[in-house]
Amino acid sequence: MSFTTAGSVRLSTSLRIAAVLAATGLFSACAGRPGPETLGTVALGDFQPTRVETLYSVTTRDRAEPGKNVFTTDKTREPNYASFDVSIPPTHVAAAIEWPKPGRKVDPKTDFAVVSQSVLDREALLQAIRRRETAAPVVFVHGYNYNFQESLFRLAQLKTDSNIAGTPVLFSWPSLAALPAYVADKESATYSRDALADLLSDMVRARKGEVDVFAHSMGGWLTVEALRQLRLEGKGDVLDRLRVIMAAPDIDEDVFTAQLDVIGRMRTPITILVAPDDRALQVSSILGAGTQRVGALDARSPEVEEAAKRYGITIVDISSLESIDATNHNRFFDVKQLAAALNKPAAVATLGDAGAFVLDAAAQTVSSPFSIAATVLRQR
Repeated sequence: MSFTTAGSVRLSTSLRIAAVLAATGLFSACAGRPGPETLGTVALGDFQPTRVETLYSVTTRDRAEPGKNVFTTDKTREPNYASFDVSIPPTHVAAAIEWPKPGRKVDPKTDFAVVSQSVLDREALLQAIRRRETAAPVVFVHGYNYNFQESLFRLAQLKTDSNIAGTPVLFSWPSLAALPAYVADKESATYSRDALADLLSDMVRARKGEVDVFAHSMGGWLTVEALRQLRLEGKGDVLDRLRVIMAAPDIDEDVFTAQLDVIGRMRTPITILVAPDDRALQVSSILGAGTQRVGALDARSPEVEEAAKRYGITIVDISSLESIDATNHNRFFDVKQLAAALNKPAAVATLGDAGAFVLDAAAQTVSSPFSIAATVLRQR
């Protein structure tokens, strides 16, 4: 059974397609995207940064050269591992990534900067996870149209803005980072599901405790496929230790219900942040012949609420939060804004239960996506 009634969200006209594309600018040229040079190690000299984030990465991207942390769009059979220390400039603005201006070298006084990095292997990553047993590690799974450096620095921004204590781990799949490559990205995400399932299993067993997973957009598709894989492999003990949050998941609703039929109810309900006004997902729906995307579900719909309770998931409509761009797809970037509502008693009282809820940002404005799962657990 679907979350919505059949045919309720079909997009019918070419004018609607044109309007969405024009409004979002999604298919316009993207100039000045950061290249791998932004991952070069920068000497600090006399400058002492006020904040440095240590990030770990696991990726199904191939290395451009052995022993170097420059990653391509090619797929690799065995994941590559790395660590990065990223300094945050004192001028950092919440929700932003301060990239160097075109043609200018990275300056840690004004830009996000890699100040140290290492090539790791699987065991070195797991040792790092074991050393940090006081807080659940966080796995960030990025979405469509991301290159490696964009996803790494996005995790650095989320980490510094939300002040999470857990070890941050980027899972980067080989997105082509090109707007016309939607289908190719979907295939690359699917290619990476076994690697993500293995990573989650490794981390749960290394830590012997909970692991938080935060996925965005097409990363939600990849994450749910990994959860399904874990269930099929009989790893219910791993699923019981995962606390999964998905922002604007780019998943067909009928596919999602089929995935949930296999996954079953999780000990901690999957939390899904949705917004019916998400224009990026409107484009995705167009590419999918008008199919409803999970990240754009209407939490006010009785069908959605009933389905959420039946499948044991928590759906939270965050469309009342101020959007940071015209797509309405990236509200979670601003974790300062996303910092109050789910920590307020009126908001969290029901979050431990399955169902659909609508956030009223005028009354209370959602916790950092990385602490949502912990908030949910406290209510159970």
